[in-house]
Parts: sequence; structure tokens; C-alpha cells
Amino acid sequence: MSAPDWLISRPIAHRGLHNAKNGIVENSPGAIDAAVQAGHTIEIDVQLTADGTAVVFHDETLDRLTDTHGPLIERSVDELREIAYRGTSDHIVSLADALTRVDGRVPLVIEVKSQWGNVGPLERCVTEALEDYEGAVALMSFDPTSVSELRRLAPAIPRGIVACRFHDAEEWSQLSSSQRFRMRYFMHLLFTRPQFISYDVDDLPSTAVRILRALGMHVICWTVRSEDRRRFALNYTDQITFEGFKPDLT
Repeated sequence: MSAPDWLISRPIAHRGLHNAKNGIVENSPGAIDAAVQAGHTIEIDVQLTADGTAVVFHDETLDRLTDTHGPLIERSVDELREIAYRGTSDHIVSLADALTRVDGRVPLVIEVKSQWGNVGPLERCVTEALEDYEGAVALMSFDPTSVSELRRLAPAIPRGIVACRFHDAEEWSQLSSSQRFRMRYFMHLLFTRPQFISYDVDDLPSTAVRILRALGMHVICWTVRSEDRRRFALNYTDQITFEGFKPDLT
């Protein structure tokens, strides 16, 4: 199965169409609503709660975006629904809540945030939430074992690998040097079998990405923050994931 063409048909709003200066925070209901209204494909992140629910949130901890502190995974979904994003009336929502909100009006790309060694619980939560969802949706993760598990649980849902050069050993401290090498050169493809790549725009051009794209794999990139960078990115990819500016939908 190849990736659907909707994946590259329009720019993808990174964590929704957010604008903190206007009180719209990344991955929040307001950011999701704004992206739907603008007609953009939406990228969101999901994390696992203490009671085994997928919620829409990027960070492992609550500190950066809320006035609550500590690891998200130590909180239940009901606790998290009571937590507001700092400076807004928006609260954290579950993946199921977000799916109801989007309701198939625009495509959705869901990044499954890896727990690096605890693969399975979050992937099951995500695929179960999507069982009755009728909108266009794709799944992706940095973690090859997560992508492989998504392939096992939901082979009919398009899946992708999120990637970069993995040069920064401190940033990727949870990975060994050999793991980073294998991920840099997509040496997991035989068991992950992704239909698309989401690649760091700052690490382009990439020979490995160029080869896979030439073989027909869709390539999107993250995160583009200006029209100049969009023009640069489209030399090497099929579509952008953006924030901080509003690209044309053409």
C-alpha cells in the first residue's frame, strides 16, 4: 500500500494552526479548530496517560505549556482534561475528543510519541480510537518499533517514519550510536514498511531521502516557518509541515 495523495495535497498545520500571541496554543482545541476552518491538513501529537488513554500533547511533561508540573504520564485522562493551557481557556483533550472535533472535515496526521522501550500500550490506544473514524488519517512516529507495531495493529492505516540525521547524541540520549546510525539511514525499512517519510527540513538535502522519494515514497518535512524555507523544502520533498506563517493552499 502506498501513501494516499491527500498527504501531499495541501500544507500540513504543525500541531494545528496555533498562534500563541493570539492565545491559540499548539495541539489545543483552538489550534485544531483554526486549522479546520482554514482547510489545512492537521498534524497532532499523542501521549499516553496513567490510565491508558491517548491525549493530544507534545511534551512528556506539562511544564512548558501549562501551570501544572511533572510528567504527563503520571496523570489520568480526567485529570488532564481539567488542566488549561497557560493563558487560555483551552484544556488538554483526548485523541477521541480531537477526532470528534475534526470529524473528517480535513485530513489528520497523528504522531505517536515514543516511550522508547514501552511500545504497545499507546499504539493500541491510538488504533482503537481510530476503529470507527471515517476521516482521512495517517500515523507516524520517530520510533521504528512503534511504526512496526502500528503496522501490526492497523495495517490499513497509512503509516510513516519521522526522521532526521540523528547527529545530536545529547538530544537523542535514549538511543545508542548504532541505533541512531540505523535510523539515519532507514535500515529498519524491512520491518517498518512505512508509506511515507516526515523529515527535518534543517537536515535537507539527504541522499537517503532522495533515493526513497525517487522510488516513489511520499516525503513531507517539518517544520517550515517561512515562505523562503517552503520554497527550499519543496526542492526535496512533496509537502511541508508548517507553523508561524500561512502558506497558500495551492
